[in-house]
Amino acid sequence: MISFFKKLSFASPYWLLLFVAILALIAYYIWKNKKQYAALTLSSLAWTKGLKPSARLRTRHLPFILRVIALSLLVIVMARPEFHSSRRKVNVEGIDIMIALDVSGSMRARDLKPDRLQAAKNMAEKFIDGRKNDRIGLVIFSGEAFTQCPLTTDHTVLKNLFKPIKSGMIEDGTAIGDGLATAINRIKDSKAISRVIILLTDGVQNSGSIDPITAAEIAKEYGIRVYTIGVGSKGTAPMPVKTAYGEQIMNVPVNIDEKILQKVAKITDGEYFRATSNQSLANVFKDINKLEKSKIDVNIFLNKEDEYSYFAIAALIFLLLELVLRISIYRVKP
Repeated sequence: MISFFKKLSFASPYWLLLFVAILALIAYYIWKNKKQYAALTLSSLAWTKGLKPSARLRTRHLPFILRVIALSLLVIVMARPEFHSSRRKVNVEGIDIMIALDVSGSMRARDLKPDRLQAAKNMAEKFIDGRKNDRIGLVIFSGEAFTQCPLTTDHTVLKNLFKPIKSGMIEDGTAIGDGLATAINRIKDSKAISRVIILLTDGVQNSGSIDPITAAEIAKEYGIRVYTIGVGSKGTAPMPVKTAYGEQIMNVPVNIDEKILQKVAKITDGEYFRATSNQSLANVFKDINKLEKSKIDVNIFLNKEDEYSYFAIAALIFLLLELVLRISIYRVKP
């Protein structure tokens, strides 16, 4: 009972002062009933001995009681009752995951639908939805790399940060090593037993200042596993290309450095995947979704919730009941 009242508060507590008016109404009702006089004078009441008052007479105050209860509930409704709880820390099963996403110009290729980048974003968001207890972050890279979202359990915010990502938003190129190193920097201090980086790219290292193998060795030192994904069909892929006649879709050669991606995964005890279609990319994320889990501490915040609707419904029921009784059983005939 004590814990219940600790969780109860009122958004507009000054409305509770109306209970003083309700108390005054009760006092007036009692005073009025005591001041009532008989409409008929009799010389003797001896003949009434042994008579018992009817049920209607014994419960004649019931309509007034129902009205007082209804008015009291309406006052509570006006005060807007809220139930809430404070922040609490709990242990949940989960791992820490950083997604390193290539956003270079080649990710506009349309061998995946609608293109490689959008397909990767869509699959990553579905993956996030299935990892409700995990902390997940996002790094994007092209010719350079930066953190789009640090590790977080607020997956709504994380998915919102996926939406504005597009090719060309940063200097073009493929700095795989820099993307991996940035992700390592964001996850290396995590206390989770399982720390994972999902590196998704469709190209060959051609820019940046850090070699992918060097970055993989650093990840190994921190006990971070790297799962690498090569995105794109083999051979050629349709790509929007600027020509003298405007942008046209043309087949261009596909060049993914699978050896480097395989080596990065092997060094870190991870695994390499090749996704040549939307379905195979979905299967890759399903495989990664089977990773083991570890316990992490999460702060849970419960927002205040208005609970006035229950009181309003109860007040309506009492008012209707009082009305029905007044026009039927307790109806006063003129």
